[in-house]
Amino acid sequence: MSFFSRLFHSTKKESLVLIDISASSVAGAYVHCKEGEIPALLYTRRLPIEVRGDEPHERAMLRALDVLGAALIRDGAPALARYAGSGSADAILVSIDAPWQETKVRTEVLERKNPFTFTRAMVTTAIEKTSVPTPGKLLADESIIGTILNGYETRQPYGKRARRASIIVLTSLIDEKVSESIVTSLRSLFHTRNVLSIAGSSLRYQAMRTAFPHERSALILDTIGSLLSISLVRRGLLVAVTEVKENIPVKDTDPLVQKIVDEFTELAKRFPLPRTIFLLDREEDAPSLEKALNAAKLAGLWLSDNPPTIVSVSASHISEFVHQTTPASADLPLLLMALYWQHRSSR
Repeated sequence: MSFFSRLFHSTKKESLVLIDISASSVAGAYVHCKEGEIPALLYTRRLPIEVRGDEPHERAMLRALDVLGAALIRDGAPALARYAGSGSADAILVSIDAPWQETKVRTEVLERKNPFTFTRAMVTTAIEKTSVPTPGKLLADESIIGTILNGYETRQPYGKRARRASIIVLTSLIDEKVSESIVTSLRSLFHTRNVLSIAGSSLRYQAMRTAFPHERSALILDTIGSLLSISLVRRGLLVAVTEVKENIPVKDTDPLVQKIVDEFTELAKRFPLPRTIFLLDREEDAPSLEKALNAAKLAGLWLSDNPPTIVSVSASHISEFVHQTTPASADLPLLLMALYWQHRSSR
């Protein structure tokens, strides 16, 4: 690149507000992304959701969200301004967990007698035709997480010739009324109308695929919130998502482990289980849950004397992809959100 082309070349950069909503807490952060650099996480804050008396769960969540938003504006925006030169955000990314979301995976097939050129427009049309509205649910996001052309997974499929194409679609559905309330609250706090929502399990699966690209088959066991979800990945593709709607006390290890074993057993009836389990949990809770899972003698589900390998995912696994500038304790869901956004923006 010549001197003048460097002089007039504009580097793409953007600032983002991250909002993570689980059944038990809300969290927020500012992240600054600059082309050619890893994202910088500049401010993090997590607050518990405290239900008062018999009030609805979502009302308590929205109250905590308002307090979080005020803290982000008061303390986070100045931190962003010092780092990036401006305290305003270009967009807000909201990750929503159960009980307010649902994640679905489906496969769409395109097949013709004669070879055809696989295009992005073809995929968009196919997905629009097959999307079925769900009463009371908002379609927040549909992500293409895999493409198989003529029986082979293809990473860069557009423009290639095929007779048969399978498109794997990951869908995020959010409770419509809750989504409207969240968006209204955030737009009243921040100077942007660009609010993007996605189901937490969808986001974390996609971020994990970026963080561990060589782990082609794994179970992602997500116990970060107070509700349990399990994603099954085989040969690099998500084939099943299990979301447990009932509230299991995460501090009470025995019923949680039993529920995990029960769900693994059901999955094993339909699919061979991979030997790697990624555990997503708060770093202070992960060691005790990992110990309890190892003691549960899971090897029987694999028809083997050797237990599966459990990997407790921590901030250190994400540090090469996201740089946290604050001295606050690392918040794994927020780090995974920043990683997801960087990967999403570069596709």
